[in-house]
Amino acid sequence: MSSIATKTSELLRLAGSGPLRTRDVDAAGIPRVYLRRLCERGLLERVDRGLYRLPEAPVTELHSLVEVARRVPHATVALLSALQVHGLTTEAPRAVWILIDRHARTPKVTYPKLEVVYASGLALVHGVETRTIEGVPVRLTTPAKTVADCFRYRRHVGLEVALAALRGYLGRPVARGGTRRTGSPIDDLVAAARADRVSAVLRPYLEALA
Repeated sequence: MSSIATKTSELLRLAGSGPLRTRDVDAAGIPRVYLRRLCERGLLERVDRGLYRLPEAPVTELHSLVEVARRVPHATVALLSALQVHGLTTEAPRAVWILIDRHARTPKVTYPKLEVVYASGLALVHGVETRTIEGVPVRLTTPAKTVADCFRYRRHVGLEVALAALRGYLGRPVARGGTRRTGSPIDDLVAAARADRVSAVLRPYLEALA
């Protein structure tokens, strides 16, 4: 097999694992000119600056989360976007909501649109899980942490959204083999509220609805 064919095959193999970044191409030792050539042949398509995918790649309603996970790997999908993943809302967010370290730079991503919130300490690392979406690992907050975050960032998402998320969370069937490994759903929510320092805010609503 020629060098050109080998590089082409390797590039298509990498793209088969999910959205392909130019840094992935550089790491594989493949000249970026191959990206342009494969796009011209219709074997790849350019999604955004520095981001490519196979034209026939499976696309789900959560595809934008995959693109963000590849472009901002240190981010955690949170708030409205995490509510959508966990089935705690019927509305599709107009942007991908992410949580990042308060000392990190704001990601320069033009597509998909981002809504960014910041945290540190336990509020940043508590209640984070990894889901595989379209073959790509995506970091996101657990259901309990997502609800707690909605109260923590209620000025961003609105108190009504936070209350709806809490009602949805309390009405969920208990998951088996899922993320609730530390105790009951309420125990998990209380722990997340403590990590977020919103226990005093959440408690009255939790007592009223539980």
